[in-house]
Amino acid sequence: MLGSNDLRQCLRVAFGSTLGFTISNLFNWNYGVFFTVYPMLLLALVPMLNGHIVRQFIGSALINTVEVGLIAGFFSHLPFVMTLIVFALFATRFRLMSNGPMFLFGAQGMVSLSVMFHFASYESTDLHDMLMSNIAASSLTVAIAMVMYALIPDVEPRKPPPRMEKSPERRRHETLLGATVATLSFVVFQVFDLQDSLSAQVATILILFPMTFSGAAVAAKRRAVGVLLGCSFGLLVQLILYNHSDVLLLVMVPLWIGVMLFAREHVIEKVGSGTGFGGMTTVGILFGQYLTPQQDLIYSDLYRVTSVCIAMVIALAVAYVVHHILNRFAATRFVYES
Repeated sequence: MLGSNDLRQCLRVAFGSTLGFTISNLFNWNYGVFFTVYPMLLLALVPMLNGHIVRQFIGSALINTVEVGLIAGFFSHLPFVMTLIVFALFATRFRLMSNGPMFLFGAQGMVSLSVMFHFASYESTDLHDMLMSNIAASSLTVAIAMVMYALIPDVEPRKPPPRMEKSPERRRHETLLGATVATLSFVVFQVFDLQDSLSAQVATILILFPMTFSGAAVAAKRRAVGVLLGCSFGLLVQLILYNHSDVLLLVMVPLWIGVMLFAREHVIEKVGSGTGFGGMTTVGILFGQYLTPQQDLIYSDLYRVTSVCIAMVIALAVAYVVHHILNRFAATRFVYES
């Protein structure tokens, strides 16, 4: 059962992501996936908006842009050095997520860095265009969020989530576990040149947000279901639209419906990266990145389901090994209690 605040959050997510998608298409901007998915991150993962949250989101976008620009520009021809730097960046983000107050900064940074490093691996990528698109999408997302909260405010004040006390050993464990698996994912996608597997790479990042092996396993199961449902919805939309995917209005309506349905599941689950969020981001990536008059969703749908599931299984196997290695040392020992 949805409460009044829950329904309003669903509406903010659906209208916000659809508005971002629409604006990027009206102005024919590249990287529509940024404009479609970023509003989901801000409006779905954080059910409130204040100065601290806005500063985290914008600050993360600016810092990520500088980092990717410098690293891709100066170290792309030095794979080993680049990998070490990427590990350091990922470790910093997971450390912030583990600490708590700067969770959004770390989470948005992990998604943004993963996506931009993925795009930067394309020889055809205009790095300047991508970086500027990231800043534009982040700025527009904050503006959209402000409009959504002004038009669809909560009816009851929300309580901030309780802060979890963690031991230094647990923080080290979570930081190293997340950074190690995320870096290995980055390396694999670079070595095997998996340019069409953006969804799979992002999935290996999102399942790490619980920052424990057990939490990642649960998140992977939920995300697999969400991806399957999201791809099924995308395939249904493609069959209905057929060759009319160039008519913006005909695309906006099913996008809003899909995001609204998965946003409802997201707020009911009350978990960060679950079935609802997985389905929501799946729809956002499919519509924002792959649905164009020159390319349909059918191949992307089928390939996405397969690649995401395989990537998550491999990421979980690596997380299992890293988890047990870290637990062999007192300084990084943490046993998850379910």
